[in-house]
Amino acid sequence: MGSPEFEDRTGDPLAGHPATLRPLTRDLIAAVLAHRGHVVVGDADGALVGRWAQGHIWFLRAGDAGEVLQVRTVAVHPFAVDEVPRLREFCNTWNHDRFWPKAFVHVDDAGRARVCGEVITDLERGVTPHQLDRLLDRGISAGCRLADEVGRLAGTAHR
Repeated sequence: MGSPEFEDRTGDPLAGHPATLRPLTRDLIAAVLAHRGHVVVGDADGALVGRWAQGHIWFLRAGDAGEVLQVRTVAVHPFAVDEVPRLREFCNTWNHDRFWPKAFVHVDDAGRARVCGEVITDLERGVTPHQLDRLLDRGISAGCRLADEVGRLAGTAHR
């Protein structure tokens, strides 16, 4: 991504020496995603969100200085609230067998249950664009695997 010969590209979050740690910013996340060709938009809260086949993925920053990266997947298929025990069993099995993303069930105010997944990384000391690219790629691919499995669970998976 960054390279010493491009250090003078003022305002470009990907410019500069590739080994230089940078603070995690919304602009850096957006630039890395755009570099990969991913389309994301800002939501009402200022977070970045994109749509992948079976899920929506949010790219959030948490922590006092916004130094914690959270890649949150929400599977698009809703379930009835009476399906929550089956969904929790699915999530428990998923979490037992895999490290990423950690899966959980969320019931919204309308009574729809959805399976969500999260990958969280503390980047207090900073991150290079290359490191962030790898983290985002892994968060997206793991989130897509979770959403695909939820689609199969719902009987709506893409084949």
